[in-house]
Amino acid sequence: MKRLPTTCPSCGSQLEIAELHCPACGTTVRGAYPLDRFAALSAEDEQFLLTFLAARGNLKEVQDRLDLSYPTVRGRLDKVLASLGLAAAEKPVRKPDVMDLLDKLEAGDLSVDAILKTIKGEADEPGAGTTE
Repeated sequence: MKRLPTTCPSCGSQLEIAELHCPACGTTVRGAYPLDRFAALSAEDEQFLLTFLAARGNLKEVQDRLDLSYPTVRGRLDKVLASLGLAAAEKPVRKPDVMDLLDKLEAGDLSVDAILKTIKGEADEPGAGTTE
């Protein structure tokens, strides 16, 4: 089946729909309508998305259906999400509460080394070190 062109063959700009025609009654509608974001997906990305939906979002099943590794399936999903403008936002970096860390140091719950690792971002959670 022919795919709807989404980019101009001359300059590469995004195309818009300018006219729709009803073959049953002959009505023609003219205007400037942007393409749906799904129309801009490549044939490969569209097929991946259909497989993902048929598998009800189960990545293991998508792996099996497409005979791909989990990292490849995950990468393809991330690519499709980005193409649709749905890429996950970066997790904000959480800064440790210095006063809370100092209170834990004073109480003997944390060592100086654990606090330094937390501040430098080497510990997973504030105070994820040992009390030495």
